[in-house]
Amino acid sequence: MTDITLKGKIIVLSKIRTETALHIGGSKSGMDIGGVDNTVIKDNNGKPYIPGSSIKGKMRSLLEKAEGLATLTNLVWQKKPDIRVHLCNDIDCPACNIFGRSNAINDRADGNGQIIINNTTPTRLIVRDSFLIEESISENVRKNLELEWTEVKIENSIDRITSAANPRQQERVPRGAEFDFEMVFNIYQENDKKLFRKIIKSMQLLEDDYLGGSGSRGYGKIKFIDIKIFWNSNLDYEEGKTDITIKQPVEQGVLKEISERINDDKLLNPLFS
Repeated sequence: MTDITLKGKIIVLSKIRTETALHIGGSKSGMDIGGVDNTVIKDNNGKPYIPGSSIKGKMRSLLEKAEGLATLTNLVWQKKPDIRVHLCNDIDCPACNIFGRSNAINDRADGNGQIIINNTTPTRLIVRDSFLIEESISENVRKNLELEWTEVKIENSIDRITSAANPRQQERVPRGAEFDFEMVFNIYQENDKKLFRKIIKSMQLLEDDYLGGSGSRGYGKIKFIDIKIFWNSNLDYEEGKTDITIKQPVEQGVLKEISERINDDKLLNPLFS
């Protein structure tokens, strides 16, 4: 493992807007009379939210595929026989450097023995839970919702032989709902600044994919809006100059424009110094 010295933190603030209805599963209420079969996850105030683990997990999955790391020869079993993820010892691997790796012996997903991970890398990316902005669901929209903050969609699966229907109720966050979004990217080495480009890339990939379940049926299209990026250096923490509510963002705008600017080293390097 290389020496770790915190140089600073990149803080990204944004909103997540649902472009289509969103379903991220929560606890079951189907045992209740009249209950919804498939509920969405809710906070302790009964409002839907987006777990940081859901966002981070999807960003990792999409980045691994985009970087060519999702082939059987590059995957290990995280949990047999269900979950395979990428892990390797490459010191320059973007996925391992962003999402971390621990020393361990893992079974290769292609069945060719094991891989010994001996290059521990700390997780650089922190993704917070995203909570509902109540006013984003207007009173007019709420009047047409089946539940207080969510809608219910009736779906059917059809037996291909008998044509028998199996109806189910899907609870969904309605289109247009917005959630506060925050993530933090730790910078330990100078090259980590270039790794931040992969974070922006994974956000773009997510916008063109889906979040949550039933994406192939139209659910889960989201968009990052009102993006602001802040830089807190190690010196800022020593001097108490980390309050981003009074700081000017080093970057802001929409993903496409931010991506184009930070792909220029002459623009990227001065941002986080």
